[in-house]
Order: sequence, then structure tokens, then C-alpha cells
Amino acid sequence: MLMQHPPFTTVRSIRPLTEIEFAAWVAQAVPGDRLEYHRGFLVLDTFALFTQLDDRGRTELAKLGSRAFWAAEQGLVHLVQQRIAPDQFAYIAVARPKPKAAAVSLSELLLAEPEAA
Repeated sequence: MLMQHPPFTTVRSIRPLTEIEFAAWVAQAVPGDRLEYHRGFLVLDTFALFTQLDDRGRTELAKLGSRAFWAAEQGLVHLVQQRIAPDQFAYIAVARPKPKAAAVSLSELLLAEPEAA
């Protein structure tokens, strides 16, 4: 007998997410949960020449992108992209199982500043 798996559902925010909102989602997500944290072309959307975001929006997007990459490096999420159109992508975080043996709590880990790239 084949095991039936529920279809994957990706949550998409109706407004741009902040780094803090992303960290909160990571903290409460269960393995397999999916969050679309940005739609566009992330690296270009952080540069004034290529985006219509204001300075604050670009800064927050850069922090969000850095936090997502950091969470992936910590083994908390998988990061995937889905092409929506030419030069348009959905950036999706997929929750992974939480580390079983951590030296610090997940909250402390998520509140830690990601190292500068």
C-alpha cells in the first residue's frame, strides 16, 4: 500500500516580510512547512538601481535574505527558488527538523546576529 502524502502548501505573505517575522516563522514551523519569503529577484531587489524599494525596504530585504541564508547554514531550513517568469522568482524556505542537541535554545540561536558575509 502506498502512503499518501498531503500536498505541499506554501504560505505567502501579502506584504514584505521582515527579518524578525522570518525568524519567528522558523521558530514555530514544523518540518515540511513552506514560506515564500520574497518574490522578485532578491539580489537585484537590494540595489537602488534595479528596484523600486526605498532605502528602508532594501535594507530590510538584505537583512531578510541574510537571515534566510544563515538559517539554512544552521540546518533549520532548506532554501529553494521557483521561477515565476523571466527574472522573477519565488524564494521559499522549507522547514527542516529542529536540531535535537543544541548548545543554546532555538530562540537564542534565532536572535543571534548572523555573521557578516
